[in-house]
Amino acid sequence: MDSARIRGCFGAIIVSLLLVSTTQAANYLSLINQFLAPQNAARVAIRMRPLVWDSRLARYAQWYANQRRKDCALRHSNGPYGENIFWGSGNGWTPSQAAEAWVSERKWYNYWSNSCAGGEECGHYTQVVWGRTKRVGCARVVCNGGRGIFMTCNYDPPGNYIGERPY
Repeated sequence: MDSARIRGCFGAIIVSLLLVSTTQAANYLSLINQFLAPQNAARVAIRMRPLVWDSRLARYAQWYANQRRKDCALRHSNGPYGENIFWGSGNGWTPSQAAEAWVSERKWYNYWSNSCAGGEECGHYTQVVWGRTKRVGCARVVCNGGRGIFMTCNYDPPGNYIGERPY
């Protein structure tokens, strides 16, 4: 093979790698935005600063999500961060849907009594809007054996301290 053809092959390989890298980067940025947009919209609605994506928290979230890939169990990591978890059957669940599910608990939160409506959950919402929380990192995995989708977000500093208002 002559040197011009070799350069052409290498050029095609480099272009292919760049396209794959660009596509992966775009997918990752889309994933980040899908997790962030609903949560930050909830924060802005109550005049809170938006959360900032943190790659360290995202690595922790991915590490933990990988642990849950085997069973898709709704168990918290009990790590050093605040944490929201989500599970959905099937494989079509998006990060936006998980974040929107957490934010939708706003309807059950009563700021004046600092409590959830009887029998309802609102702790995912209060973690999202916790005033001292600044950073978030999240992950999504498809669970083994068709068990569904597991997603988690980790928050730093953590929130949801008993007796304290989120904002």
